[in-house]
Amino acid sequence: MDVQAPKSYEIRTYGCQMNVHDSERLAGLLEDAGYVRAPEGSDGDADVVVFNTCAVRENADNRLYGNLGHLAPKKAKRPGMQIAVGGCLAQKDRDTIVKRAPWVDVVFGTHNIGKLPVLLERARVQEEAQVEIAESLEAFPSTLPTRRESAYAAWVSISVGCNNTCTFCIVPALRGKEKDRRPGDILAEAEALVAEGVSEITLLGQNVNAYGSDIGDREAFSKLLRACGKIEGLERVRFTSPHPRDFTDDVIAAMAETPNVMPQLHMPLQSGSDTVLKAMRRSYRQERYLGIIEKVRAAIPHAAITTDIIVGFPGETEEDFEQTLHVVREARFAQAFTFQYSKRPGTPAAEMDNQIPKEVVQTRYERLVALQEEISWDENKKQVGRTLELMVAEGEGRKDGATHRLSGRAPDNRLVHFTKPEQEVRPGDVVTVEVTYAAPHHLLAEGPVLDVRRTRAGDAWEKRNAAQAAKPAGVLLGLPKVGVPAPLPVASGSGCGCD
Repeated sequence: MDVQAPKSYEIRTYGCQMNVHDSERLAGLLEDAGYVRAPEGSDGDADVVVFNTCAVRENADNRLYGNLGHLAPKKAKRPGMQIAVGGCLAQKDRDTIVKRAPWVDVVFGTHNIGKLPVLLERARVQEEAQVEIAESLEAFPSTLPTRRESAYAAWVSISVGCNNTCTFCIVPALRGKEKDRRPGDILAEAEALVAEGVSEITLLGQNVNAYGSDIGDREAFSKLLRACGKIEGLERVRFTSPHPRDFTDDVIAAMAETPNVMPQLHMPLQSGSDTVLKAMRRSYRQERYLGIIEKVRAAIPHAAITTDIIVGFPGETEEDFEQTLHVVREARFAQAFTFQYSKRPGTPAAEMDNQIPKEVVQTRYERLVALQEEISWDENKKQVGRTLELMVAEGEGRKDGATHRLSGRAPDNRLVHFTKPEQEVRPGDVVTVEVTYAAPHHLLAEGPVLDVRRTRAGDAWEKRNAAQAAKPAGVLLGLPKVGVPAPLPVASGSGCGCD
């Protein structure tokens, strides 16, 4: 009797860390349902292709329909192949996706990702597209099965949705009002992850430090950070992304006083101009923002602070832009994720007068990038001579094979390439190195590694890779990309820009 091969799946993820987290859950759901992951580079040759979409860019829909069009002939030649579209764009354009791309089998939203396997099966049996968009959250993503990309680092969702009304952002309309998880559930998940070998977690929320507003406790986030400090075996805690409005002194104190909370802060600025901030409906002003930076630096001297900045918001004058440059000079960010303003369909800013000409936006953008590059390099040069503990990563040093180096993340999340030691070092292990050279976006430790500490996280990575290697031939399961889930993907910064 022939045994039918399991169906393969491929997930394509766009946008912010919340989408990355959701995609890990989608993968877990599909594997729970008997699917296996298609090999890297399958490029639409899987039995099921899932698009987890983002809606914050002006041309997001063009990109989606272009990719769907590319798959149409493949699907026509492959009976039984299915295509699903989820995420923010699906939530927004629920009624048009199947009309524009009738070969799509399933459309699901941000609130009901747990329904994907059921919807795929229903579409197969009924032989017609299934469109199901929930208007409110059915289950926190973290409560669903997962297939984590990393054996030793994990996202932990503490809230979903956002109560802000920034004029450039459509995310609150698509993910709903903020809804917080119970602290006990968050800590139980963190403890379970540590038991599996995870040594670093990143607390995740659309507006992460507003945590507690839904449960009526203004100090809930700082309490959560301190509670994470008591989890034995949890070496590193990060969070993304906070909002300056909700960044209070008790959070700064918790960061400074909790050893496993890393000296790293991503604090979105968006603009340094009070006039523009008001037009953006950002509920802070330049003085408040710089005051937070000053307090963080006083409490955590070695903290690396990064940010998001939008250039060319409607009505932005040269004087407004100069105020942004002023804040960049004063704050001395380790890195800034800079964006040229583009209309987000459905947002108030898209309808505002005084849209800035593209050539003006481009010139300002180039000036900002040049200034930040100079500052990033200067700040990195201050790291030369420091001795740092790095958590070894995989896949973050693109030239490691040619240079015979390995790569890792410092406590402040700076990327460091270091000389490969004679002793075996696995992703998740910790090495001690001395920084010898600085570039604008990375550091080098060219001398010998001073110490290697094998960890339970490294054991977890080794066990996971051994299990994958032992899979029977013919099973379409690609090896995962193992590495710390970067809090700040370079392509999209904090993603939605609503932080």
